Amino acid sequence: MTERLTRDEVMALTGRSDDRVVTDILTMGASRAELAEARAWLENDEAMLNAGRPIPAGRIARLVEMLQADDEDMPVVPRL
Repeated sequence: MTERLTRDEVMALTGRSDDRVVTDILTMGASRAELAEARAWLENDEAMLNAGRPIPAGRIARLVEMLQADDEDMPVVPRL
């Protein structure tokens, strides 16, 4: 049985997700491995495909969609 993720773990694995996304991830019962895999797909899908990983489906696909939407909603902060 997979241990349930905590709010702090979700925040650490996703970086900067808002409360709505964090709550949605916690509610869906995603595992650490699923959340990490979804993050990996977002960060470099070409590498995942080249490694022979199947296109995300099910819960991982939903996580990818949620995180991608969250990333698009985040304001860009210029670096000084």
